[in-house]
Parts: sequence; structure tokens; C-alpha cells
Amino acid sequence: MESWQHVQVHICRILGIQLIFLVGFGFCMSSSFVSCEVGRCTSNVGSTNQSLNIPPYFEKYITKSYFDKYDSLLDSDFLDFISHELFPGSCELLLDNLNLVLRLSVQQRSLIGDGSHRHLSSSFRFNIQSELIAELPIHFCEAIIIEKLPYGIFADPFELQHLLQRGVFMDAAVFGDTNLELPSVHSNRSLVEVHMDVDLNTFSRHKDGLEINIDLPLHIRYPPLEESGYSSIELGAPDLFMRCSIEAKSHNQSCLLMLKDNGVALGNGPVVWRVPSGIKAHARAVSIVTFISAILSTLSIVLTSVYYSSTKLCKNLKQS
Repeated sequence: MESWQHVQVHICRILGIQLIFLVGFGFCMSSSFVSCEVGRCTSNVGSTNQSLNIPPYFEKYITKSYFDKYDSLLDSDFLDFISHELFPGSCELLLDNLNLVLRLSVQQRSLIGDGSHRHLSSSFRFNIQSELIAELPIHFCEAIIIEKLPYGIFADPFELQHLLQRGVFMDAAVFGDTNLELPSVHSNRSLVEVHMDVDLNTFSRHKDGLEINIDLPLHIRYPPLEESGYSSIELGAPDLFMRCSIEAKSHNQSCLLMLKDNGVALGNGPVVWRVPSGIKAHARAVSIVTFISAILSTLSIVLTSVYYSSTKLCKNLKQS
């Protein structure tokens, strides 16, 4: 009787551990999307800035307003957001002049490193007409690079925090699906917004113009099964913006300009990340072996518990 009670206790322990695991997994799966700024995360519900009707170009991060309105990242929705909500129609004259002063001439992108943890290196070079820039009442400018990451690729907010502390970026934030543990099939897209300080007056004296270099650490999620055992993920071109503080008569005014590529193609072609994945033909065999291993492991734990309890009971009987 006593040995059976020991067996029941051990079985209850095993079931308890499995129940805790399932509850934790369910909590992770049911967690809602959050827009995660480096250093802190805020949910998409109840935005204070949205209730105050603050224009997106006045926000610290211009893409925050997008995720206040949309639950997920879709290229069509983001393009509509840029076209109709990001640019309010102000500063037209300045923006037209800045478009003439600043033109993208070279765009280079490449992946550095091996495996599932790499760095996306991007270089953008702009031609600057120094004779025109002196006529613009620009007080301060910052470059804003927005990387819309495809399915299966994510950026770690905590890793970006270390880059901010080292002064690599002026500001950086991750928005969208920031659950780092989800596989590709259960995750959604995210984007990274990076801010870098730009001094147009200083760069106008350089013969090569303005050059912006960014090195962004990225990671791969567990990819879905493929026939070939590899999954190819293509990273599209980023969106480039220039936000400048303009010296006005009464107060400084903030203006946002989208830097267009004007037909400039990537210098080394599109960036493609080939990721090893499971082979579909092996899925059934792997599932069977995994299931059998789990059953055998559970049985071995139960039998070991029974044997230990029986041995302990026999010793107690002999001593009595």
C-alpha cells in the first residue's frame, strides 16, 4: 500500500511539471503584439499620443503611429500610411529644395557572418549641392532608416539597447512582433527604426558627399519545413527619411522628407539569407521517433520511481 502511494506521488509530480510547461507555453502563444521600444515595451491599446492627435512626424518614432492603428505589418498598409498620414502637406517648399540638395547616388547592402545570427550592413551615399544647402534654414537633421523585416527574421531589442549605450545609434526601436521565441509559422513581421545624427553643413564640405553606414544585428527564427532543406529569405530595401528642425521666425518647425532612390539599384543585388530548415520528407519519421522517445522516457521515469519506492519499502520491512 505504501509503495502504491509513492507511485501516485511521483506520477502527480510528473503531471504537475507537464501542466506547468503547457500553461507557460499557452501564455506565450496567447500574448498580444506589443510595440517594443528599446528599453521598454508598450501595448498597442490606449495610446496617449493618438488621443492628443499628435502628427506622426512629431513622434519620437514615426512608425509608432502606424502600430497604434494597425495590428500587423503589411506593405500595402504601410505604403498607405506613408502616403496619406506621415506627410501632412507642410514644408512643401523646403522639402522640394532639400530634394534638390540631397540625392541618393549609391546603395550597398550585404549580410555579414554565418549561421542564424548575422549583421545586415547597409551603406547609403548622397550627393550634396553645397551651394544650395547654405540657403536652407536648417537647424538640425537626423536620418531615419526603417527596415521592414520579412517573416522569419527579427531584431533583438536588448541587443539594440547595448548599441545605443555605446553611441552607435542616436535612437533605435523595434515595432511589431517582438516575441523572440516564436517559430516562423507562428510569428508576424516586425520593423526596426534607427535614427542617426546628420550634419549637412559638415558633409557639404566633403567631396564624396554624405555617407550613412548602418550595421544592424539580425536573427533567424526556426523556419518551416522545405523540400530542399533550405529556406531563402529576401530582405527588401529600407525606407529612408530625413527629419530636420527648421529655423522659423517664432519657433523651430519639424519637417520630414522621404529620401527616394530615384532609380538607384542595389550595388550588389538583393540581399538573400539562406537558412537551413527541416526536410518535409523526414517529418513523419522524426515525429514517430520523437513520440516513441517521449513515451520511453516517461515509462523509464515511472519504472524508476516504482523500483525506488519498492526498494525503500523492502528495506523498511527488513528493519522492522
